[in-house]
Amino acid sequence: MNMASANGGTRERTTTPVLAEEAHASAIHADVVALLPDPASARACLDVAEDAARAIGGRMAAAHVGADPEAMIAAPEEIDLQMLRDLEEGSPRERLKHVEQSFEEWKRARTDREEILLDDCRGDLVRCVTSLCHDTALVVAPAHGNMDARDAFHDVLFNEGKLVLVPAAAGYSGHLLRHVVIGWKPHARARDAVVAARPWLAAAARVTVLCVNDKPDGSYQHTASELLAQLGLKGGVVAMSSENRSVGEAILDFAGSANATCLLIGAFKHEYFLELLLGHVTRYLLSYAAIPLMMKH
Repeated sequence: MNMASANGGTRERTTTPVLAEEAHASAIHADVVALLPDPASARACLDVAEDAARAIGGRMAAAHVGADPEAMIAAPEEIDLQMLRDLEEGSPRERLKHVEQSFEEWKRARTDREEILLDDCRGDLVRCVTSLCHDTALVVAPAHGNMDARDAFHDVLFNEGKLVLVPAAAGYSGHLLRHVVIGWKPHARARDAVVAARPWLAAAARVTVLCVNDKPDGSYQHTASELLAQLGLKGGVVAMSSENRSVGEAILDFAGSANATCLLIGAFKHEYFLELLLGHVTRYLLSYAAIPLMMKH
């Protein structure tokens, strides 16, 4: 039995109506929500979300999101494109089934996960993401993978303007907040990212602000120190030159040498479609970072 939701998505009652409603209520009121559009990254997203929620004493939730042409109001071309996905990725129901399997395996691994439920929203992906992420403080989502994963990441970052935590493509090895490195440049996106991430920075064992290619007057370092003080955060401020490397390479080199466990940046200098053409630091870090990447546009 399907339950059509007001947000344009469809919530299929895979267990009971009560559990379906409870799972959705848990998701929309969580401090940290793990979006699971792609089974390949589901386990990493769940592990990262769990650590992020525990670090601030908050609640985590999990939700599968996916486009479903049968529940979409869209142009015929878009619906045709979504239907073509079935040949490579399986039907929306099959994709959900694989995510459910990953979730149940993760849940069975620890007894304290018994009360965590999996919400499911399929249909108009934009509306599903909005309904799930509107009130949450942090969204854990993959940046790569199937079409749902790429589209959901775009929606969370650019349309919802949320603080997003992206697991590395190779997976997650734990210790999320052992050493957070902040890639700093004095602009609004970077400041907004640090302010939004304050609860996690306050819980981190170590915080380092990295200023790459600072101005001669040291303005990057000065503004970084001022912001830490304003937010009541403790952390070191380090300046370095990128030399013959790109800024993205310099950041990852430093993160590796400093044993960083998470990177925080203000994401994307330009709007989304211009970034597709220009590339730049954020896209490089998303492609090559071996640790979770926290960001806000």
